[in-house]
Amino acid sequence: MSVRLKLTLSYAGFLMLAGALLLGAALVFYAYFMPDGWIITGSEGFMINRSLLVRSFAPFALTALVFLLVFGLLGGWILAGRMLAPLDRITYATRMAASGSLSHRVELEGRRDEFRELADSFDVMLAQLEAQVGEQQRFAANASHELRTPLAVTQTLIDVARTDPDRDNAELLERLQVVNSRAINLTEALLLLSRTDQGAFTREPVDLSLVTEEAVETLLPLAEKNGVAIEASGDVAPTVGSHALLLQMTTNLLHNAIVHNLPEDGTAQLRTAIDPEAATLTVENTGEKLTPQLVSTLTEPFQRSTERIRGDHAGVGLGLAIVKSIARAHDGTLDVIARPDGGLRITARFPLA
Repeated sequence: MSVRLKLTLSYAGFLMLAGALLLGAALVFYAYFMPDGWIITGSEGFMINRSLLVRSFAPFALTALVFLLVFGLLGGWILAGRMLAPLDRITYATRMAASGSLSHRVELEGRRDEFRELADSFDVMLAQLEAQVGEQQRFAANASHELRTPLAVTQTLIDVARTDPDRDNAELLERLQVVNSRAINLTEALLLLSRTDQGAFTREPVDLSLVTEEAVETLLPLAEKNGVAIEASGDVAPTVGSHALLLQMTTNLLHNAIVHNLPEDGTAQLRTAIDPEAATLTVENTGEKLTPQLVSTLTEPFQRSTERIRGDHAGVGLGLAIVKSIARAHDGTLDVIARPDGGLRITARFPLA
């Protein structure tokens, strides 16, 4: 039963009980306490001595009303306490969450009613908050580590140049340029990830098949250089979103498929399709075999599946994290699955235009 029906039946039953007690009290007074002379027999028939009846019934009625008042307050307090007990547990869980303990859950038992649904929804919200806070903490720690590395290397190179004035600066400048470029790429990736999470972009009709063609044209030289064959196919897949962000997502997926591939004779496949509810983009590549535990963490920032075989395209570890953020900002989903023969199959699903 719903809480509304429980409250309705409880109040109705309580009023019926109170009415029955009141009728019983009147019946007891009528049978045992009715004073003599309250009925007067005259020429006009039987008459009620109202003044005598009122003087006799008033104290008894007042006593009955006081009893019903006390009984009603006590019964109502008990009924309200039993009905609102789940709210006390939810309030306690809210206070625990406000104090920073996101691991506490309501875990309300009993039949599924409004309070049970509220408690279950609150538990789901707490679980999501706990996961997001943990992800943000890991992201902050990893970002600090990734940013500290190029800065520390730069400081070391500067210290070496100061202690050895006769050293050839050409090599030093080249290494500083490489380190500085990595720091710039990391910063730009972090800014892109932040803008995507905020969802601040203009939505327009986008065809995923055309976006795929652009990404293939952009990364085809890299694929040919590293011996990876690209196979693109599929149908028109219309959706709504930012063309630039969806192109960035597709480019990241294809780039990841190229740099995380076999040393030679590798392949990367891109397919677009539609179903009754979504437009899909699937990127599949050959590569090393990956465990499901490792695959489940690849969309977190700064997580890498294996050592890249292309040392000149090391990346900053934010490729799939940006892909996930772009998919989420477009009300889409991202599925990452390890292929049995090695490599990954990543499928992005978006609402149809």
